Amino acid sequence: MPVLTFANTKGGAGKTTAVLILASELAGRGNRVTILDADPRGWISRWHAIAGASSLISVASVNEETIESATARAKKRGGYILIDLPSSHDALLAKAVGLADHVLIPVQGCAMDAHGGAEVLELLKELDQSCGVRIPHSVVLTRVNAAVTTRALQAAKDFLADRGIATLSTAIAERAAYRDVFDKGGLLQAMNPMEVSNLVKALDNGSRLADEVMALMPQKNARPAAATRRAPIAKAA
Repeated sequence: MPVLTFANTKGGAGKTTAVLILASELAGRGNRVTILDADPRGWISRWHAIAGASSLISVASVNEETIESATARAKKRGGYILIDLPSSHDALLAKAVGLADHVLIPVQGCAMDAHGGAEVLELLKELDQSCGVRIPHSVVLTRVNAAVTTRALQAAKDFLADRGIATLSTAIAERAAYRDVFDKGGLLQAMNPMEVSNLVKALDNGSRLADEVMALMPQKNARPAAATRRAPIAKAA
């Protein structure tokens, strides 16, 4: 039961979109998925409530006090656990990072000097240096212009690699389907291609993202619930 935490303290980085894309693809492949919605705005909860999405997907709203017990319950359910965080740097972020088998940091473009992504990386570095705990983590480039040249995208990845920051090979493109699904509800795979432009390309993008995440986080390698790591308590912004 792998736990994947999506974290960036900057708003608009694409955390919730990344959660939805991955959840849709995992469920479409027959995997159970539990989404812990820690964002007070509740976009994932609203999406799920519109059409139920899938019987394989369960969504629960959580906060700083309930996230650990909710994660333990989700582990008993089995499958993948995705934690969608708000744009804040606080104890909730620290707990969600400590619970993770992998932390995914959505970042637009190649701007790794963006405050939000840097804060999460600093927290992971502090956890490593202060507690000797290394939590695997990766950046995923988001809202990439679908028309961007391969050379430009590779330059972004090289920028991150030069700084020793692991980056997924699959970037999340800017697609109409990723916006429209929040209003329509349901899985991406259930959308009408006659109503959404380039749906096939959006689905292919999601499939490649899931392939990469599942390779990083096979279910058999998930950390047992009893071994939950404790991250340093983050200072409020």
